[in-house]
Amino acid sequence: MKKSLHKDSNYSQDSGQAGLPLYLRGPYSSMYVGRPWTIRQYSGFSTAEESNQFYKNNLQQGQKGLSVAFDLPTHRGYDSDNPLVSGDIGKAGVAIDSVEDMKILFHEIPLDQMSVSMTMNGAVIPIMAFYIIAAEEQGVGQHQLKGTIQNDILKEFLVRNTYIYPPGPSLRLISDIFSYCKVNMPKFNTISVSGYHMHEAGAPADLEIAYTIADGLEYLQTGINAGLKVDEFAPRISFFWGIGMDFFTEIAKMRAARYLWSETVKSFNPQNPHSLRLRTHSQTSGWSLTAQDPLNNLTRTFLEATAAVFGGTQSLHTNSYDEALALPSDFAAKLARDTQLILQNQTHITEAIDPWSGSRIIETKTKEIYQKARKHIQEIEELGGMAKAIEQGFPKMKIEEAAALRQAEIDQNKYKIVGVNILNERESYSTEVRSIDNNVVLESQKVKLKALKQNRNRHKLQDALDQLRNAAISNNDNILEKAVIAARCRATLGEISQVLEQVYGRFKATNQMVSNIYGNAMKKQINYQKAQKLCNEFEKKYGRRPRILIAKLGQDGHDRGSKIIASSFADIGFDVDLGPLFQTPRQAARQAAENDVHFLGISSLAGGHNSLVPETIKALQEQGTPDIKVILGGVIPEQDHKLLYDKGVFMIFGPGTNLVDAAKKILSPYLN
Repeated sequence: MKKSLHKDSNYSQDSGQAGLPLYLRGPYSSMYVGRPWTIRQYSGFSTAEESNQFYKNNLQQGQKGLSVAFDLPTHRGYDSDNPLVSGDIGKAGVAIDSVEDMKILFHEIPLDQMSVSMTMNGAVIPIMAFYIIAAEEQGVGQHQLKGTIQNDILKEFLVRNTYIYPPGPSLRLISDIFSYCKVNMPKFNTISVSGYHMHEAGAPADLEIAYTIADGLEYLQTGINAGLKVDEFAPRISFFWGIGMDFFTEIAKMRAARYLWSETVKSFNPQNPHSLRLRTHSQTSGWSLTAQDPLNNLTRTFLEATAAVFGGTQSLHTNSYDEALALPSDFAAKLARDTQLILQNQTHITEAIDPWSGSRIIETKTKEIYQKARKHIQEIEELGGMAKAIEQGFPKMKIEEAAALRQAEIDQNKYKIVGVNILNERESYSTEVRSIDNNVVLESQKVKLKALKQNRNRHKLQDALDQLRNAAISNNDNILEKAVIAARCRATLGEISQVLEQVYGRFKATNQMVSNIYGNAMKKQINYQKAQKLCNEFEKKYGRRPRILIAKLGQDGHDRGSKIIASSFADIGFDVDLGPLFQTPRQAARQAAENDVHFLGISSLAGGHNSLVPETIKALQEQGTPDIKVILGGVIPEQDHKLLYDKGVFMIFGPGTNLVDAAKKILSPYLN
């Protein structure tokens, strides 16, 4: 890996001018004075038909660009009719199985005029191919397409886990997208390097920008290794930050990131100053939203959005207040979008360029974050770059340690959250939330897939898939180019992904958890000591320590919650088994039985609990282990609790739960 940080590099307090390297004050000289940031709400759910109508409504009410959320089976390269993924169809995004779905998704939305962002990494090849053909059949040429594909696979191995292939082949796919778009899609941004998911997984500001920029440097080297010149693709790399509640830190983080990227890219000797320019999308934090007093999330989102704007974002998504409960309702989504319209039209924020420049607190924090981030990047480079560091598990462990420490601070009331650990004696009130009927979406997708397969030329399709396979085996042909041919022949997302999987294999991560981070921070807390005492009493009464299996069911790879539960419960005194990602209900039940656990803890964030959890309980009963108690945690709408309890769930814990209190509540019935 080419060294990108020189030992004599130093942060300068001279802010310089916006629009000029090192871009500390912003990537454009006029910033919002000339044009405000783009309102780009990330959305997608259920079927392409429903999402299309949702997009058109949003565009009519002031949204300026589209940002597509795909469901988890789509991310993981499975068609909707694959029995492995039935519980996740249409839940956390829109189900896209083919070109026909993509055409419906953008029906009556002119792709020659609309900038489209697509959050896709694992199944990036078929999704790009479907988008290209959908535009083609709308009469729009590839050279006219504007937008961004996330295409950031390294962060999937770090935190989000919606990968398909191993790191090496995944980087090959990225380089082929770079090459293809250089020739065919000059207006399209070929990668958005995401720190958002690191932020949500627990990374503090310095780790978020350091690891994201280290990912970006790996992609630069990947493009260069593929024969591209840095100026041919670096100007079209964009970034994506998560924006939390630490107001001054978030502003400073975005300024420090621009400075650091500009400084590091210099070592690749670009001739175009735009190669040094960091442009970014931002999204307010989902992790900071609370299920308790959810209307307070309106204030949180407003403050985070303001920080993103003061930090100089180019586009912005504002989260809905009810997202700690379920997928956002139409009403909540409107309020989230209106937050940005108010900022743009009523605050005069757009009249100033980097108004915090020269502020002592902002400049000091910018320098501190920059210096810490530089050290983190140097650590990664000493390990051989981000790809090699990921193989060693180093950056993932650092993020998980930070998340465990933050949870301890919350449980000790050192990190204060209104409604969770302070000022939480409030009257409860109900909030209407969106509910997706998974079975309706599943059946709809099955019907469309069946019709698609009946009406295509099988010989042309097989020839196209053979060409795709040969391109994957060799380095002579561009994989995206062959996938476009296959998509034109109506190959499905699962079929294209399966061809590549047959060549590259499907990646399986090694699951591990941090230890003694949460416990060391909590050990002097009386409540924590009481929970440890309960574990000891359990062992005396039953002859062994309480044993729990922490499981993630379906295709939900967001594992911050499950990892924190596993590490904290182990520190408290439980024997903890951590199941692999992407388990089926039967696999989780079998592992629980084989490990002879007392409890099966299921972490759910993607809305699949109503189907996956009852299936798990049924599997426990069928194999003769009904005594294993199922505990459910995560984003579980209150309206679903009764159904789940009726199906046999032992306890349910929502966001903001104090983990020590949860451990005590679980153990108490066994010791009375």
